[in-house]
Amino acid sequence: MDYVNSVIQYLNDYFAYVMQYQDEIWQAIGQTFVMVGISIAAAILLGLPVGTLLFLCRKGQLYANRWLFTLLNSLVNVIRSFPFLLLVVSMIPLTRLIVGTSLGTLAAAVPLSVIAVATYSRLVEQSLLEVPKEVLEAASSMGASKLQMIFKFLYVEARSGLVLGLTTSTISFISYSTVMGIVGGGGVGDFAIRYGYQRFETELMVFTIIIMIILVQSIQFSGSLASRLLDKRRS
Repeated sequence: MDYVNSVIQYLNDYFAYVMQYQDEIWQAIGQTFVMVGISIAAAILLGLPVGTLLFLCRKGQLYANRWLFTLLNSLVNVIRSFPFLLLVVSMIPLTRLIVGTSLGTLAAAVPLSVIAVATYSRLVEQSLLEVPKEVLEAASSMGASKLQMIFKFLYVEARSGLVLGLTTSTISFISYSTVMGIVGGGGVGDFAIRYGYQRFETELMVFTIIIMIILVQSIQFSGSLASRLLDKRRS
């Protein structure tokens, strides 16, 4: 009984200590949501079309184009293989041109969006490659236009993989966002470094890690559930 009381007292003291920084914690969470939200939007609005174009420009596909495929494929490979910290630093002039500054949450979202587009476009291409060729052949035999083949057949068949790919990408974006403190982007990772590591406040470091674990697990669970519900093979 004394042990239980000691644990309860410790937890009460722990949360009382952490709550002293609740304003800074909520601000950091908000900054993470802004950076990741912008990168998700970029992945959907740009990564999905780029990944689709990569698939369609392959040999034997609807818009087979060797030169365009080689260009897009090389560009995606270069961006994905670029060390992220070096990408952030090298993009400072472009970031300043786009948002007017190289510091802050919005500025941090620019390189994060670039890596988001490259990452998700590759996953989109892989998901579309898993669609059986018979689906497009059937759509063509029914007189579907090329746009109908893409939106009403290709995306419908690949929707489960597309959602799962976006889920995986989102978790990667969260991981990337933790280092955006180098350009003043803030976020949960920056909070953990400034308060937990540099000030040697282990309690805050542990608390931010718990927040990140809960966030990532929630996204993974939601994405996996949505993917299963959308999987035509299970319907």
